[in-house]
Amino acid sequence: MSGPRIPVMIPRLGEEEAQAAAEAVRSGWVAQGPRVARFEREFAARVGAGHGVAVSSCTTALHLALVLLEIGPGDEVIVPSFSFIATANAVRYVGAEPVFADVDLATGNLTVATVDAVRTPRTRAVIAVHQGGVPFDVAALREAAAGWALPLVEDAACAAGATAYGRPVGAGATVAAWSFHPRKLLTTGEGGMLTVDDPEWAARLRRLREHGMNVSAADRHASAQPVLEAYLETAFNYRMTDIQAAIGLVQLGRLTELVAQRRALAARYHDLLAGIEGLVPVRDPAHGETNYQSFWVLVDPAYGVGRDEVLAELATAGVSARRGIMAAHLEPAYADVTPAPLPVTERLTRDSLILPLHHALTEADQDHVVGVLRKLAR
Repeated sequence: MSGPRIPVMIPRLGEEEAQAAAEAVRSGWVAQGPRVARFEREFAARVGAGHGVAVSSCTTALHLALVLLEIGPGDEVIVPSFSFIATANAVRYVGAEPVFADVDLATGNLTVATVDAVRTPRTRAVIAVHQGGVPFDVAALREAAAGWALPLVEDAACAAGATAYGRPVGAGATVAAWSFHPRKLLTTGEGGMLTVDDPEWAARLRRLREHGMNVSAADRHASAQPVLEAYLETAFNYRMTDIQAAIGLVQLGRLTELVAQRRALAARYHDLLAGIEGLVPVRDPAHGETNYQSFWVLVDPAYGVGRDEVLAELATAGVSARRGIMAAHLEPAYADVTPAPLPVTERLTRDSLILPLHHALTEADQDHVVGVLRKLAR
């Protein structure tokens, strides 16, 4: 077969999104405006938060969260290495030092024990990731962070539609950051969101994303009289456009359906993989339900074939799989960092892979994917 015929991911975009974007263009309001405000309200309500602040990406959301918390040079922020590199990079954006903690083998998430193992007197915050849409134990980590007097930033980039303790991921978070990249269930092309419960924090985040202005561009344009804005602090241009928000509103309406479909497909993967020794698929933790933004499989030594060989064989068979989630501390950008031992992180990033999972995946596709894996097993 000349090339992959089963993609690892396809965003769910259709005519409704196209029409919504076109209507935004026809309205003449294409920058941050009324659609962004509506998307913020509806997304915050969906995840159980008081306020949403739309931004240009989850990376900029994480940056603003740390600016809000006044993290800076000389401070340490505990993060997982087992995450997309943006999680650690955001710490460096504010001049602080990322300190890598290990993760749980089953969930790929930080735990109270792994955070506590690297905590020092210089620790000023923790960024915990709901990795691949698998919720971390929010009750345990939030309680521990409060006891340590450390703010807990929740990197929920992948987690829209996941739940923890029966509530949406994001509900009750001090501050959560979200991604709407095309790899996510809910996409605006690029884009992100911060959710908080504190109205004063929300107001400051809105200033920080828009050059520090004390009145938004939308409010200035809506006023019948001239508005002389002031710039209260050095800030950023991290705004979302109304075109993106128009797409996001349609996507938000699909979220429940998309999560249900992915969970059904994941359940079928679990059934198909059950008889293959040495392949350990990601599952729901005891405290919540994943949205299966990614369906990763740990390739255990009992399988008899290494992860990279599995990826090569899948590609030959027309299946576009991916290596597991990266480990930031192994990248050249962090060659100057000597972390504490991270054995679970290194095992997961070395021995896991991500299988295709998306709305267009058929049962025949799944049968083909698992058929290749079954044939490879030794």
